[in-house]
Amino acid sequence: MSLDSPAANAAFAKQAGITFTLLSDMNKKMLKSYGILKGYDVHDDTFEWALRANIVIDKQGIIQFVEEGDSAVDPNTALTMCTTLHKKEPAK
Repeated sequence: MSLDSPAANAAFAKQAGITFTLLSDMNKKMLKSYGILKGYDVHDDTFEWALRANIVIDKQGIIQFVEEGDSAVDPNTALTMCTTLHKKEPAK
């Protein structure tokens, strides 16, 4: 999830070799609800940015994993969690 536009996310994904869709939250609704959107004031202006975070949400919409900060730059931990969750799903 990113503050960037869908087009910017698609360009980034292509450049980085990411094969899944990166979601855009330009209206900041999800980022605010997850507490990831932060702000700071400079004189009379407020600036906002999204903290770097990896959040794994299962198919039932339950948050299974959250990683914030510098370690969230590397998505391998979140990827491992996704793989683990996928293995736990019952066969249909």
